[in-house]
Amino acid sequence: MRIAIASDHAAVSLKTVLADWLRAEGHDVLDLGTDGTASVDYPDFGRAVGDALADGRAERGVALCGSGIGISIAANRNPACRCALVSEPLSAALARQHNDANAIAMGARVIGEEMAKACLQAFLSTPFEGGRHQRRVDMLSTAALAQN
Repeated sequence: MRIAIASDHAAVSLKTVLADWLRAEGHDVLDLGTDGTASVDYPDFGRAVGDALADGRAERGVALCGSGIGISIAANRNPACRCALVSEPLSAALARQHNDANAIAMGARVIGEEMAKACLQAFLSTPFEGGRHQRRVDMLSTAALAQN
């Protein structure tokens, strides 16, 4: 699977660990930066993940910052991106199963490397359930949500 991954300066170390782990698991990784600890703006990197999903360069995305909050908000500005902020595997699995999330966000300051890998594994291995959830997922990418 082709997976886009991006982080700000606070999460560059976790991004490197996860990108290496994803490659070892056989995934094609699109690393969208950043590559160092110099201060950068997380909205730029969240947008990069959303754009990669929207234009088909990636099937899934991983967005990382200090808390995971800001970068998930930025990624979700793109209507093609359904990015869920997660900190444990059950939420990561439910994000896929019920919400058809195509990206996850995590906070490097609030999650350890092994927990982040467990979240990513749950996210990547869980299929979307569809059915009763499809109507709601469709609403996320349409004007219908804004009208309710």
